[in-house]
Amino acid sequence: MRKTLIIAIVCFFAAALNFSLAQVKVAYVDSEVIIKQLPEAQEVQKKLEDLQKQYVDTITAKESSLKSKADAFKVKYEDAQKQAEAGTLTPDQLKALETELGAMQVEIQKEEQDLYEYKQAVQQVLMNTQAELFKPVKKKIIDVIEQVAKELKYNFVLDKAGETVLYGDKEMDLTFKVLDKLK
Repeated sequence: MRKTLIIAIVCFFAAALNFSLAQVKVAYVDSEVIIKQLPEAQEVQKKLEDLQKQYVDTITAKESSLKSKADAFKVKYEDAQKQAEAGTLTPDQLKALETELGAMQVEIQKEEQDLYEYKQAVQQVLMNTQAELFKPVKKKIIDVIEQVAKELKYNFVLDKAGETVLYGDKEMDLTFKVLDKLK
């Protein structure tokens, strides 16, 4: 009798679990494919590429200037070394040359640091601009995904590219139940 009751309970829970699993419908989309083919996304991408090109041009000019100064420093340093080894410099000339080379070196290091900081700032600006420009495009995509999911009665829609949930049926959300348990 007891075995029969346990078997009946197990069968009941298995059937209930199977029934509840059959009710959940999950689908996915590939957001990269959608974004590549959506005209609004292509326009945003073009704007970002144009902005990035401006920054790249500025960075290239700064790097070129820095390289020229580093080359000039190297030539000046090697020339000073040759003159010092040949003994053609007076102590005052040697001291003035050392001061000049030190100032050049400090200037080059400062420009290197400025360039590094500029690159970091550019990267941050580009990330922020991308997020801002893509916000309406992403909202449009998410809204359409939600409409399609509701029409086809999907509980969840995942993003194949980002492995994230793009749409979730509110009834399946356990967030507040978990929070209540935690409290």
